[in-house]
Amino acid sequence: QVQVVESGGGLVQPGGSLSLSCEVSGSIFTVSKMGWYRQAPGNQRALVAQITRSGNVIYEDSIKGRFTCSADNDKNTVALQMNILNPEDAGIYFCYARIVLSDSYDWLDVWGRGTQVIVSS
Repeated sequence: QVQVVESGGGLVQPGGSLSLSCEVSGSIFTVSKMGWYRQAPGNQRALVAQITRSGNVIYEDSIKGRFTCSADNDKNTVALQMNILNPEDAGIYFCYARIVLSDSYDWLDVWGRGTQVIVSS
């Protein structure tokens, strides 16, 4: 069984900062890519940031350089540093990883349960 656990969500005022972290554990695997998705009320879950094992990062346009995604492939962790937050950034942030199982070489997409980010005065 693979576990995906996010942490770091909470309430922040507009203009503030927040840091999210995620750890994938529980089985022997290698990470192909990891990232963060956001789901706001009434909206579909959408990509915020993604980082591949080689370190290539893709960001959603709306964050406009305010967020930084980083990963530690040896520890199977991914983080999202969020700065200059605005209400449009609010929602449930889900950690995502595509992993390759070491015994079967099958790949799996795994998801965390989500951590809530509230941006409000």
